[in-house]
Amino acid sequence: MRPLAQCQALLAAVLAGTAAVVSTSACAQDRLSERAAMIETINLHARSAPSAVEGQGIDPVVLKTMGKVPRHSFVPEELRGAAYRDRPLPIGYGQTISQPFIVALMTDLINVGPGDVVLEIGTGSGYQAAVLSPLAAKVYSIEIIPKLGERAASLLAELHFDNVEVKIGDGYYGWPAHAPFDGIVVTAAASHIPPPLVEQLARGGRMVVPVGGPFATQFLMLVEKRVDGSITTRQLLPVSFVPLRGGQAR
Repeated sequence: MRPLAQCQALLAAVLAGTAAVVSTSACAQDRLSERAAMIETINLHARSAPSAVEGQGIDPVVLKTMGKVPRHSFVPEELRGAAYRDRPLPIGYGQTISQPFIVALMTDLINVGPGDVVLEIGTGSGYQAAVLSPLAAKVYSIEIIPKLGERAASLLAELHFDNVEVKIGDGYYGWPAHAPFDGIVVTAAASHIPPPLVEQLARGGRMVVPVGGPFATQFLMLVEKRVDGSITTRQLLPVSFVPLRGGQAR
């Protein structure tokens, strides 16, 4: 068996819970052993926060997708040694790539399906969009910092995440031209749940958004729009995100 195929088999075994240790020697090129360790850490965190994942843990499909996405490609070169650690990392312009557990949790909570159209607010490095890409029919992502958005769009195209479209703009107001969205992921903390995003959420859709000030406690919120159009919100767990910029977010 070739080294890459061997790594893929080992990663699949870890995701299935049938292998506890993955050798790094055969997997150095694609860092699949580090990805497998990341998945194990996400599972540990999920088990310690059952209320956030509704007592069911992270969907194995989400974990499998995260195991395939090369997170090291989305962080600065000098930080790639820490790419698969369960921690946020700086990506420039005062922004960060989120902790893997939080990426997994937010992806899991919107319950994205193969035919869904998803909106992401805050493209950043492009990593969250890359995780959403194989799970959804289309991903629209908005980044307010031009250089970050342009860099992410270029990288996503280079890595063939072809169903992701990135635009430079103010994410507070969403992307009305492509609404309604089956799922919305907001990757920066707003002072309140942005009404334009609630309006653009499809009936039966879900949005996850961190809410709170930059120097105050923030909480990850789950917003659901029922089929009758009514809205429910649920506070999940404390988080720490960079502030949402633009609009009335401050």
